[in-house]
Amino acid sequence: MTSQPDRVVLIGVAGDSGCGKSTFLRRLADLFGEELMTVICLDDYHSLDRKQRKEKGVTALNPKANNFDLMYEQIKALKEGKSIEKPIYNHETGMIDPPETVHPNRIIVIEGLHPMYDERVRALLDFSVYLDIDDEVKIAWKIQRDMAERGHTYEDVLAAINSRRPDFEAYIDPQKQYADVVIQILPTRLIKDDKDRKVLRVRLVQKDGVEGFEPAYLFDEGSTIDWIPCGRKLTCSYPGIRMFYGPDVYYGNSVSVLEVDGQFERLDEVIYIESHLSNISTKYYGELTELLLKHKDYPGSNNGSGLFQVLVGLKMRATYERLTGSKATAAAAVN
Repeated sequence: MTSQPDRVVLIGVAGDSGCGKSTFLRRLADLFGEELMTVICLDDYHSLDRKQRKEKGVTALNPKANNFDLMYEQIKALKEGKSIEKPIYNHETGMIDPPETVHPNRIIVIEGLHPMYDERVRALLDFSVYLDIDDEVKIAWKIQRDMAERGHTYEDVLAAINSRRPDFEAYIDPQKQYADVVIQILPTRLIKDDKDRKVLRVRLVQKDGVEGFEPAYLFDEGSTIDWIPCGRKLTCSYPGIRMFYGPDVYYGNSVSVLEVDGQFERLDEVIYIESHLSNISTKYYGELTELLLKHKDYPGSNNGSGLFQVLVGLKMRATYERLTGSKATAAAAVN
């Protein structure tokens, strides 16, 4: 464990299960180093075990199955530099295990279904991101995974998604309006009637007017830009790549949107795109591309989801350094 931090920086990562949170957290560990960062899965604050949820007919997404008072008290204590006795939800047994001691760290990441649901917890966050997967993409991914790896039928998969949908729409999805940044994964517009969902359109929705956060932009800040970067400097196979940047309004908030539709043929060539982006909080030319290349096997590395996850990580690092006055150098030590 690192020495007692003077200032704990609290980051919230929200989204449904299977939306890429674990990949994003691995990218954050690359930036900060694992010893600087403690991750808390908010499933640990389930107040009902799997059997009790079944008896009461509620899903884990329902606030009634979670202890928000304890969550708030413990997250607040960590942010104040105090240790906590955190409960453990055992995903294998579906039971609540005896608690573990968690000490404060420089960066605490709370991830799961409800990081921005409770306004008290929300007020503690220094930076927040919501990973938002379009229904069509989510269904295609889940079908591919559950049918191939878990032997489920198409009907089973669809039934599982539909059983969660009312609670997801009521309690999880609305949290995105509070996030500083939303990464949206959408079906491509480059292929007509695409069913595979392998090529994706990814949008980075960045809230304007957040203290200390400067949205990244393409070419010219505040403009509206449509760009097809394929050519001599970027190898593009079918269906190519299209980028967009411009202002928008999201849940009544003024936002700046960056978008990548299509996938990268060669990750080292992403430096060409990086060189046309500004306000990306890199420390040297090519750092974003280098971080993407470092784990090219991570899901989404060859499209906008990997690019924007790295970019949001760089923004989180900038927030950490601004709030603490110290440099996040641990990543270099663990690489």
